[in-house]
Amino acid sequence: MKKYQCEVCGYIYDPAAGDPDGNVPPNTPFENLPADWVCPICGASKDQFSPVD
Repeated sequence: MKKYQCEVCGYIYDPAAGDPDGNVPPNTPFENLPADWVCPICGASKDQFSPVD
């Protein structure tokens, strides 16, 4: 599963860890995050994330 980085603040969403504070369980692919999910650091929307190589 690919990691995605917030273009605003640099936060990296790691699917293996999920987003415990956002009630996203581990092993949740970025594509499966809810449409209203936002960056837990700066509040940026999903469309402000890009894949990390």
